Amino acid sequence: MQYVVILEEGSESWGAYVPDLPGCVAVGETREEALELIREAIEFHLDGIKEDGEPIPEPHSHSEVVQINAA
Repeated sequence: MQYVVILEEGSESWGAYVPDLPGCVAVGETREEALELIREAIEFHLDGIKEDGEPIPEPHSHSEVVQINAA
């Protein structure tokens, strides 16, 4: 499965979250660390869903980069 991960750069750290998995978040000092931690968080989150006997949410989010001319 592939889930969209949103990365946000803060003043001192990077945050990551998964729109299709509410509550699945991670914070790292670098972009790479945030990505590594969100992968772990996704696995942990899905394990918890399975343990609760719930179905794994199908990914439904998509992302695009849109370029505009800003004056």
